Amino acid sequence: MSATATKPVKKKSTLIPLGDRVVVEREEGEQKTSGGILLPDSAKDKPARGVVVSVGEGRLDSKGSRHGLQVKPGDRVVFSSYAGEAFKVGDEELLLMREDDILAVLG
Repeated sequence: MSATATKPVKKKSTLIPLGDRVVVEREEGEQKTSGGILLPDSAKDKPARGVVVSVGEGRLDSKGSRHGLQVKPGDRVVFSSYAGEAFKVGDEELLLMREDDILAVLG
């Protein structure tokens, strides 16, 4: 009999938002300018675009009924520059923000 080594399976951590909160993974910034100049990390602007990873159950109104969110996981969105709170979950940098901070869904 031969023994086979198995690689440990990397379990993906999740951040589960509550209420009208949304978890977004920010898209990567540009590495170089249109003229071909490479940008160092300190000179890069953080893009205000990303992909929705997960969404909360929705907002409760004054009568206690829950209203679903307009965005869903997988949507590419544009959000305000200073929106959300950054969290590092495993190797990923994620943003936790309110749905109101999302400005548009990219088609």
